[in-house]
Amino acid sequence: MLNLNGTLVNTATGQLSINNRGYAFGDALFETLKVLDANILFWEDHYFRLMASMRILRMEIPMNFTMEFLEQEILKTVEANGLSSQAARVKLTVDRGEGGKYKPLEQVVNYNIAVEALDAPMYGIADHFNYTIDLYKDFFVAPGLLSTLKTNNKITNVLGSIYAQDHQLDNCLLLNTNKQVVEALNGNLFLVKGQTVKTPPLADGCLKGIMRGQIMDFITKDAHLELEEASISPFELQQADELFITNVITGIQPITNYRKKSYTQEVSRALLTKLNAKIRLA
Repeated sequence: MLNLNGTLVNTATGQLSINNRGYAFGDALFETLKVLDANILFWEDHYFRLMASMRILRMEIPMNFTMEFLEQEILKTVEANGLSSQAARVKLTVDRGEGGKYKPLEQVVNYNIAVEALDAPMYGIADHFNYTIDLYKDFFVAPGLLSTLKTNNKITNVLGSIYAQDHQLDNCLLLNTNKQVVEALNGNLFLVKGQTVKTPPLADGCLKGIMRGQIMDFITKDAHLELEEASISPFELQQADELFITNVITGIQPITNYRKKSYTQEVSRALLTKLNAKIRLA
């Protein structure tokens, strides 16, 4: 079941118009959420990021778009799909309605909610696995505020994903136009060297990730680690002890191989333990 502006419709029959601005112009934002036993993880962070992003895109936020209203709509959709007692992935999308060319005909905001089941309730890392990445250099991310938003304009991520598949890679890292490493195709990047954990700044064009914020908070509170928010050059990847990717669905994904370099997982596994402990207390 899909939720289209509050109405539950069958997934097979629910559809958007070809004049929908999210489809026609990428004039839309989305949040990818993890729901566990009818609890939206990090919901407050997601909600305020969505509101801030809508303001940046000059969307008129409807009066009923309160945190409580959207939470109820999400959980209503989760329940309608029979997933209230397990883990679910939710995609909440808001768009600027229909009509117009680049300039909208009117200030309207629509929303839709799609849900699918997740296999594992808690975050985990397989004991025996290889996760191989490389740089994607065909196209680059533009540094700046718009690149930090979760908009429907994700063609670079799409092309990078096809590149990864064609080259038998698990993921790729994106570069910005200044040739700095920005993020992975599906999450933020962290680099560990000694006791320093480094992640690119938002000014470089990386997504303002919800899990990124959680992990940065854990690192800041750890007396044995030092957080550095600074640009990462491709050269630093070869010198790192660890690399890992973060997003709200996977949690923490350690990278095991980049070209001829192999990495350890000590810090990423320790952070994962803290992350799961926080979720259990929620």
